[in-house]
Formats: sequence, structure tokens, C-alpha cells
Amino acid sequence: MTETLSFAFDLDCTPDHAFAMWTSRIDSWWPRDHTMHRAAAVVLQEGLGGRIFERDADGIEHDWGEVTAWEPPSRLAYTWRLGRSDLEATDVEVRFVAADAGATRVEIEQSGWERFGEEAGPWRDRNRISWDSLLPHFRTAIERNA
Repeated sequence: MTETLSFAFDLDCTPDHAFAMWTSRIDSWWPRDHTMHRAAAVVLQEGLGGRIFERDADGIEHDWGEVTAWEPPSRLAYTWRLGRSDLEATDVEVRFVAADAGATRVEIEQSGWERFGEEAGPWRDRNRISWDSLLPHFRTAIERNA
């Protein structure tokens, strides 16, 4: 079994704001170089079963995953299969934990690497690099919109 990817960091905002920015405002901070088709839009639909997808300039939608837990403002989980089959989807959980003075601790875990067989290690490593370059965009959006 390949180890879960875990990230944690603190933000100077409430869990409500962090949750909303991650979900309903995802298109405002998600970099286009982190999409499959240089998307015109990135969408995370609210609620259990909501789709996560990109919409390209021609209006074609490309699925990335599906919401598996929706507990605003504290927890969100989804499958993540960007460019892979449903059988190769990983599981992402994002927790927004209230901290002192209106701050929020964001805790992210991505698991399910065993679904990739021999590719698990390299695929996990590639995803770590993607998270490392993606999360600063989220933090910057929080700082701009606090």
C-alpha cells in the first residue's frame, strides 16, 4: 500500500470562507495550467454526488471527480480521477478546522494509490508535485479575499 499524501496549513480566515473558496469559488483560483484542456472554467458542484469538472472553450465538459462528502464548512471529500478511469480514482478529503482568532487549519489527505498497482508510487509522487504547486494559488486567493 502506498502512503497517503497529507498536507496541512493555517489560513487567516474562517472555515466558512475557506470552504466557500475551495468549493463555490474554485474557478477564481484554480490555475489553468492544472487542467487537462486549458479549461475556460473549473466547476465543483455543491452537495453529495456533485460533479467536479472543467469546461473547455468549446463548452465541452471533462469530468475530474465526484463529491463523496459535503459537510460545510468543516469537511469535503471527493473522488479524483483527472485523466484516469473511475477505477483509478483516488480519494481526497479536505477538512477546514476552526482555530483561534478566526483562523482555519486546512488538512488534506489523498489516498487510494493501491488502485494504480505498480504505477502507485510514481503517480503519487506526481500528485505531490501538483499539490505543491496548486496550494499556493488557494492561499493567495484566501489572502486576496479575506
